[in-house]
Amino acid sequence: MNRLRVGIIGSGMAFEKLHYPAYQELADKYEIVAICDLDLFKAEKWAHKIGLDPQNVYTDYREIAARKDIDLFDIMVPIEKNYEVTDAVASIAGKPIICEKPLAPNLKQARAHAELPRKYGIPIMIAENYRHNEEIEIIRDMVRTKKVGDIFYFIQNRVVNFPEDMLQDKFPAREWRQYADFRGGALLDTGVHDLAALRHIFGAVERVQAFGREQMMNFAPYSVVCVNILFKSGLVGTFSFFSTGKEMQRPLIGLRIFGSTGMIYLEERDCGTINVSHNDGYP
Repeated sequence: MNRLRVGIIGSGMAFEKLHYPAYQELADKYEIVAICDLDLFKAEKWAHKIGLDPQNVYTDYREIAARKDIDLFDIMVPIEKNYEVTDAVASIAGKPIICEKPLAPNLKQARAHAELPRKYGIPIMIAENYRHNEEIEIIRDMVRTKKVGDIFYFIQNRVVNFPEDMLQDKFPAREWRQYADFRGGALLDTGVHDLAALRHIFGAVERVQAFGREQMMNFAPYSVVCVNILFKSGLVGTFSFFSTGKEMQRPLIGLRIFGSTGMIYLEERDCGTINVSHNDGYP
């Protein structure tokens, strides 16, 4: 089978830590043939590492999108540019696209982004990794098969220390995240993972109600947000996201799902263990 030829647009931390390692594991299926970044030095550095000739390095995404020999594009740009770049690449190339989350910096553009596959007749996949996380898939099956009976409600608490992470080799270390030019800041950028996982587990959302504590910080307009969620199935639950602190207790609150015959508990993503308890004491 011929390998699919990939054009990379955006060679930042998402490419370095997430996408590139995946392409290395799937080298029998995908081949990176061109790379684009506004920072020419960064693009050239990656081209050298991957083994690309200089003519396959771009700083203008419109130019790489015009390449006829590329089978698909992988777009990893700052959130405020996500819709703009994806729309342009789709219109020029008419090729399948992998796009980083979230769809856009605001609701209007997000709705427009969701229409792009129909508009241009191409598949566009959003790289929301929590939806494909093994623990989340297992919990989803447990809920569907009523492992702990009918689900009544859930509690999920997520705590990140954005100010501390800014000083480490983590995603908050990027300036465009520290001075977010998109509404929601860290909540939109990080909390969207947890919400995507909850929707994957429990289905479509009917209504939400939220309260937040405002803060004068560039990376997020709220230090904490507490959300009540009503799903179309009638299930209710609470999700809280705290972006400026630490959770001292162990085990973490994590995700706790309460059913009619027991409970499912996931301390945190990738912890490797899903805890299930039954009210009658039997496994």
